[in-house]
Amino acid sequence: MPIDVMPEWAANLEDEDMTFIKKFLLASGSLKEVANQYDVTYPTVRLRLDRLIQKIQISEDNSSEPYVALIKRLAINEKIDFDTAKILISEYKKTKNETKKTNRG
Repeated sequence: MPIDVMPEWAANLEDEDMTFIKKFLLASGSLKEVANQYDVTYPTVRLRLDRLIQKIQISEDNSSEPYVALIKRLAINEKIDFDTAKILISEYKKTKNETKKTNRG
């Protein structure tokens, strides 16, 4: 992949997220080693990794819906938590699908 092309999920990450990913990779995926580098506990690093995974998952959901894009931005920018974002997007899609079915019948 050319250096000037960055995947959307990576472009949505903060610099400190990229630093964390680099340390994680250089530690061969050892959360214990990363915890030692940051001088924090293993559960703290595990939580950070889980949140990073959620950020990437949300940014990978390619929806052109303005509402969904807004919810994703709020979650990525930590204005709302990822679980709330997933619920809002899921309920929005359900409502939209129900509206389509109602309009057809």
